[in-house]
Amino acid sequence: MIKYRRLKLKMLLQTIVMGAATGALVYFILQFFIDGVWQAPFADTFVKICINMGMNEPSAIALYESIFRENKALLVGIVFFVLLILAFYLSMSTYTYYLEQLETGIENILIESEEQIELDPVLLPLELKLNSIKTNLKEQQLKNSRDEQRKNDLVVYLAHDLKTPLTSVIAYLTILAEDPELPLAQRAKYANISLEKAIRLGELIDEFFEITRYNLSNIVLEKGEISLNMMMEQIADEFYALFEQKGIQYEIQIEDDIFLLGDSDRLARVFDNIIRNAISYSYEKTPIRIFARRKGTDMVEIRVRNQGKQIAPHKLEHIFEKFYRLDDSRSSKTGGAGLGLAIAKEIVELHQGTIEAVSNESYTEFIVTLPCLKQENGSDSSVAMIEIDSDEKMTKKKMRAGKKERGKGERKWAKRKKDKSMY
Repeated sequence: MIKYRRLKLKMLLQTIVMGAATGALVYFILQFFIDGVWQAPFADTFVKICINMGMNEPSAIALYESIFRENKALLVGIVFFVLLILAFYLSMSTYTYYLEQLETGIENILIESEEQIELDPVLLPLELKLNSIKTNLKEQQLKNSRDEQRKNDLVVYLAHDLKTPLTSVIAYLTILAEDPELPLAQRAKYANISLEKAIRLGELIDEFFEITRYNLSNIVLEKGEISLNMMMEQIADEFYALFEQKGIQYEIQIEDDIFLLGDSDRLARVFDNIIRNAISYSYEKTPIRIFARRKGTDMVEIRVRNQGKQIAPHKLEHIFEKFYRLDDSRSSKTGGAGLGLAIAKEIVELHQGTIEAVSNESYTEFIVTLPCLKQENGSDSSVAMIEIDSDEKMTKKKMRAGKKERGKGERKWAKRKKDKSMY
């Protein structure tokens, strides 16, 4: 690789130097010890040693001839091989030096040292990569620590909040049980209060299960064709009671013939969470609007806009983090487990899409971008609008400029399963 060119050049130069040094040393030995000027002194020394050991001079000379003269090529080969092994060993010390530096860098990561990893300049690309890994690990640890702290705080808060509705339910039911002579209106009032508190208790218990399921579940997508228009119509139907309760007008404007390729249950969960969030934080009797239009040939942009209190920039940065809640007071109206938008982000990203939020004094808007099927040639572009007015019964107005109709069973968005599962 180009980024390791400096290391390659250094190793190549070292190999060349080692090879040249080995060749020069062999040549020196051959010239000066075997064929050179030191040949006679070496031979005389060898013969003298043999005579001192008890051999006569002719036998010593014959031994010298048989060992050195007749095996000259073999001896040169042995010397060259020994020097080559020595040179290879010396060159390998450079590799082990780099490995030791790499080991030190990895140990720096494992012991979570505050010092930056520093390697030999030729290993600069590896040094940058290790420091990047170290930084990412620290950031992930901090994120996990914050998530765990939020989760623990949330569990403590929910455990505390469970006592309030439970205490109220027990108190009012005790009054009803102990005083059978209560007036009918009073009994009805206490029964309604008990019912409201019991419903809230059930919601809090659901939040406990939701926190547990989030850590134990893996999202597996089952993709199919989804009519975006039909999906939004059904989700709007399911929120009618909440719209009516807050006096909200709900409007959808979607280009016709937009079909997604994705998991209908999971994507419905995304828009459920976004719309529920919009309702919770909307001012009363203000509109919630959804706009959807193609973005290029194979992407669609869906915007959900509501009017409510502006989200501070420092909160907007964390809005898609799990267990993060905008409502610090844990209001019964808006307080949740802080998982809805985090789940929505995961599902959207699994569909190769993006999700973001913007907020100002006028409105808060969630923007979801998802892949969609390419529009067929010749199909007309049209817009479908649904309007829900809290002052009237739900009314649906569908205005389509295009004349092309699809068969009833073609590309229809299947009715979602109404279960309590996280994914």
